[in-house]
Amino acid sequence: MYDGIVQELIDEFGRLPGIGPKSAQRIAFHILQTPNFDVSRLSVLLGEIREKVRFCEVCGNVSEQELCAICRDARRDQSVICVVEDAKDVAAIERTREFRGLYQVLGGVINPIAGIGPDDLRITQLMRRLSGAQVTEVIIATNPNLEGEATAAYLSRLLTSLEIPVTRLASGLPVGGDLEYADEVTLGRAFEGRRAI
Repeated sequence: MYDGIVQELIDEFGRLPGIGPKSAQRIAFHILQTPNFDVSRLSVLLGEIREKVRFCEVCGNVSEQELCAICRDARRDQSVICVVEDAKDVAAIERTREFRGLYQVLGGVINPIAGIGPDDLRITQLMRRLSGAQVTEVIIATNPNLEGEATAAYLSRLLTSLEIPVTRLASGLPVGGDLEYADEVTLGRAFEGRRAI
């Protein structure tokens, strides 16, 4: 649609997850039309991220050191591990300020259609961690979709042999949501997870 480098920039932004053609175009034109946009700083950061960022050796979270800030924090509850799909989930849970334990980032979910099985995830690392630790609870916090549920079921079966209590995050209606717009699965989960008030 545009000539040369402008279209190339739009195409590159469009290859990022969650960025559609219109968003890619908006980002590209924001950079072009904002005189004080620091393109060189963005370029440096993009170059450094590949060199400096790695995955935590213990939990799989993103970090610039061998251990992430959460694993280094001695104030965290070492007896509870929350299993999540990826590092974005760690950030989402941390924003709630409700969980003070540790994490295990799987690096995805079981998805046979995409060719991802249990061996492709950080499940072996989780099992190794659990065998040598004084863990009193494992919280499975995978997404409540088909792949997340399959992964949760697989982990639940696997962890029963360790005799460690396994819980699953509750799911149901979002705050501010309307019943008429809820799908059957979400509404069913809300009924299953109801509690006394």
